[in-house]
Amino acid sequence: MALDGLRSGIFGALSALKGKRKLDEGELSDMVRSIKKSLLEADFNVRQTKEISERLEQRMRDEEPRPGITLQTHALNILYTELVRILGKPREIHPHGQTILMVGLYGQGKTTTTAKLAEWWRKRHGMKVAVIEADSHRPGAYAQLQQLLADTPTTVYGDPDEKDALTIVRNGIAAVGDADLVIIDTAGRDRLDDELQVELENIHKVANATERFLVIDAQVGQAAGPVAANFHDLVDITGVIVTKLDGTARGGGALSTVAATGAPIVFIGEGEKVGDLELFESDRFISRLLGMGDIQGLIDLAPDDLDAEEAQRIAERLMSGRFSLHDMDQQMEMMSRIGTVDRIMSHMPAGMFGLGGMSPRQKKEMQTNLDRFRVIMDSMTADEKNEPTLLKQERIRRVARGSGATEKEVRA
Repeated sequence: MALDGLRSGIFGALSALKGKRKLDEGELSDMVRSIKKSLLEADFNVRQTKEISERLEQRMRDEEPRPGITLQTHALNILYTELVRILGKPREIHPHGQTILMVGLYGQGKTTTTAKLAEWWRKRHGMKVAVIEADSHRPGAYAQLQQLLADTPTTVYGDPDEKDALTIVRNGIAAVGDADLVIIDTAGRDRLDDELQVELENIHKVANATERFLVIDAQVGQAAGPVAANFHDLVDITGVIVTKLDGTARGGGALSTVAATGAPIVFIGEGEKVGDLELFESDRFISRLLGMGDIQGLIDLAPDDLDAEEAQRIAERLMSGRFSLHDMDQQMEMMSRIGTVDRIMSHMPAGMFGLGGMSPRQKKEMQTNLDRFRVIMDSMTADEKNEPTLLKQERIRRVARGSGATEKEVRA
């Protein structure tokens, strides 16, 4: 998951508490110092890191673990509440009948996020969504948005021949007036220059947008704070979407500094697919980060057309001991549609795999093995999947040839 480095650092610091009932001052200082180092390496700013560290240290001195709670879990719970407090409470959004204006600098993932947001609202709320591509400065913007939403019922309005963004917005609003939700993608720049400011202010007035979302790439780290503050002054942003959180070690800086501006983080993006967008709820995010699990988040990952009855049938066969290779293949296909091994395990309690969970290398190996297994299964007939005893030498040789695997791998 995002911020794997921070997660590993925190678990490393807390592992020193295993089996202990009390900490002396030296042990407490060492633990706090290690966590402080991990936060700084995740690009949390110095002020917030100092605040979290000091409060953790003081609370460890002042508060006794509840009955039945280990010192390790006690420290983890304190850290959880402090990180949630820093990142702020989630903001509830009521999208029906609203217009959302997407703003941000160039290259932050605005257009991709516009498509992701449209799909998120459509799937979660069954709304009729329309998007307007108002980036008249980038020739490929409209085509990109069309491509991203080609397989969806979302209406995409744009006019690649029109160079005036304000005209595009006016015409677009008139054309998609029957939509439940309208999302407007705007142009970005390398910096917030005068031309961009004037254009955004004018679009803001014409669109009468009820929500103004700033899109920020997590890679910018702590620089996200000043960017958020500048856009907030310009269009009074109502929410921030942090993108590409899975591709950088600096995500902590982006999340924490944006939160410090008072602008609520409303969504986070991890992955390239249109469905890779997540409503940001600090308590659930930190729960996953600290290995406490997020079962609701795992449920939310499931695709809309996942067959619940089929999943139940497979589960019952597994419990009864009548679990065939065909059942296993279907279960693995369901898992692949939910996400990667890393994404699924990030929502599970770390205690299921030991403190800290599986290492990135172990998860990568598991993903490789699962992918390999599915290729082998695809080379089997339905009869072979339902009755593995049919797999004699000649059939094993055929499956190995068809899947590019060795005969030993097929037997395994």
